[in-house]
Amino acid sequence: MGNETSGLSGGGDSNRNPIRLGLLGAGTVGSEVARLLTEQRDELEQRIGRPVEISKIACRHPENVSASWIDTSLLTTDTEYVATHSDIVVELIGGLEPARTLVLNALNSGASVVTANKALLAKYGPEIYRTAEENGVDIYFEAAVGGAIPLIRPLRESLAGDKVTSVLGILNGTTNYILDEMTTKGLDFEVALKDAQDKGYAEADPTGDVEGEDAANKAAIVASLAFHTPVSIDDVAMEGITLITADDIALATAEGKVIKLLAVVANAENGVSARVYPALIPNDHPLASVHGSFNAAFVHAQAADDLMLYGRGAGGAPTASAVMGDIVTVARHIVQGSTGQQISVYGHLPKAPLSSSHAAFAVRFCVCDRPGILAAISKTFADHGVSINGINQDLKPTPHNPGYSGELQTLRVVTHQCSEITLRETVDQVCKFDFVIGKPSILREM
Repeated sequence: MGNETSGLSGGGDSNRNPIRLGLLGAGTVGSEVARLLTEQRDELEQRIGRPVEISKIACRHPENVSASWIDTSLLTTDTEYVATHSDIVVELIGGLEPARTLVLNALNSGASVVTANKALLAKYGPEIYRTAEENGVDIYFEAAVGGAIPLIRPLRESLAGDKVTSVLGILNGTTNYILDEMTTKGLDFEVALKDAQDKGYAEADPTGDVEGEDAANKAAIVASLAFHTPVSIDDVAMEGITLITADDIALATAEGKVIKLLAVVANAENGVSARVYPALIPNDHPLASVHGSFNAAFVHAQAADDLMLYGRGAGGAPTASAVMGDIVTVARHIVQGSTGQQISVYGHLPKAPLSSSHAAFAVRFCVCDRPGILAAISKTFADHGVSINGINQDLKPTPHNPGYSGELQTLRVVTHQCSEITLRETVDQVCKFDFVIGKPSILREM
């Protein structure tokens, strides 16, 4: 049974007053949540036991809100009032500030909070969880990770009696769409990115997605829940997909593999790790068949063994579905005069050092085509103790470099299992040669 909660409109089955919901944000997701609350009002009341009523909607520019189902009299720019005069506050404005201050103020006022703000939780999660517990209210955030995929609730509740040892998956729909288009249509990265932007899968500034930060925020949240220990965005090692080329895709295809951006968290003997990186995945692995903007996650627990969760990872409607699920849960708790399971981040497990990470790698260099290059690169790898499994130099030429009169070639080195830190030191050393052009692409073998 959860904790007793005060709630601004009080608890108990005899209270039939509407539960006041304050909405912070009226963008794509916020307006969709408002639509569902409005259109499903009667059915939601039957499910919850009391009506849920939108009391106010705060946004920066109320004059720009044009959704026909939103009563314009509810719109305001006073975010602080909405945060502190509601029974449930739904935070959908994103970012760190003023979101952090508004969420903390809402919790301290006695309101429960539902949020989809992954950046906020990845940075300040433990503080927010603690504040909710101290005030006897709920904090729910299913929509922060994986859109409509129910990943947070299983980690928080269903597997609470088990020991989760790892979670890995595709947690960013934008990058998965881009890589899938590059694979199935042979597109270059920039072309696939432009297509994703045209279709609304990528923002005008896609940096947070393509550089891995979005997935890293989600990895931090998942690791904190799975391992009951504080993990912030600062603890997550991240790599994006901007260096992936059509050559990388073609070589992966020839080897019976695909490239996916993975978020991987693990609790092993050397400590907790949280990482985001592009990886080569065999075609027979279930994650290889996750196409378009879909997401998927594998959870491994000691007793439950392997679980796979799959579904729409982004978009207004899928994200709003997850938000609505949390609203119903929190509203039911208010009716019952209780709260749900609090977030347990009691542990302080050590963070695994980078030196503990081992894998096989595929490294692609762009080089000036002249004698002695292969020998120099091979010697550098050997000097660092990195065993080479194969070298592929039969790749199509790249465009001419203005600073070099000859032809540029791509050269791909595949290693045996080795320490990641040693591999990166080796690659850094190779990059000091004057015949290496630009940054190399580094892919892990799954």
